[in-house]
Amino acid sequence: MDYVDLEVFKKIDLRVARIKKAERVEGTQKLLRLVVDLGSERRQLIAGIAEVYSPEDLIGKQIVVVANLKPKKIKGEWSQGMLLAAVVDGKPALLTVDREVPPGSRIT
Repeated sequence: MDYVDLEVFKKIDLRVARIKKAERVEGTQKLLRLVVDLGSERRQLIAGIAEVYSPEDLIGKQIVVVANLKPKKIKGEWSQGMLLAAVVDGKPALLTVDREVPPGSRIT
């Protein structure tokens, strides 16, 4: 395991986000385009979770995102953050919160 310094970890801005919209990215099997509410703004995320999650099952879920990740173009679509998921048997399992939390809440 590679360790990171606490000061490096403190730079990562983890936030709770609510999924407002989800749809497949055309021409791909794995990618979904998500619009998430971060409290003060909405952002688009591109996530490789379509083999496990259908778009309609994601609406309203509260997830954990890296809010300060540099935006990146993925298959022609801008992704403005990254959701967190564990990998179980090669498949993603979304990290969620166990009770209602205001969108944009910082994870410490």
